[in-house]
Amino acid sequence: LEFGRIRLKPRGSDGGHNGLKDITNTLGTPNYSRLRFGIGGNFSKGKQSDYVLSKWNKEELSEFIEIEPLFTEIVKSYVNQGIDKTMNKFNC
Repeated sequence: LEFGRIRLKPRGSDGGHNGLKDITNTLGTPNYSRLRFGIGGNFSKGKQSDYVLSKWNKEELSEFIEIEPLFTEIVKSYVNQGIDKTMNKFNC
């Protein structure tokens, strides 16, 4: 998912993501909604964790500051109104 995009899904697989595997194991089910924030693909294969844990560059930070109000609105809607209404309202 490209940097700065947000995607909501009512369910899905862990896709090899260890954090999602842990959530699935803890909950005992893969049936939970997902809210994804895109990080793009600007990293070497297998180096996603290094990229995610590093500081954003000036361009990424500038882009995030620009779209942060919309993301905040989406997250608030997701928490308060649920995934279906949020997906319909924001088409994500």
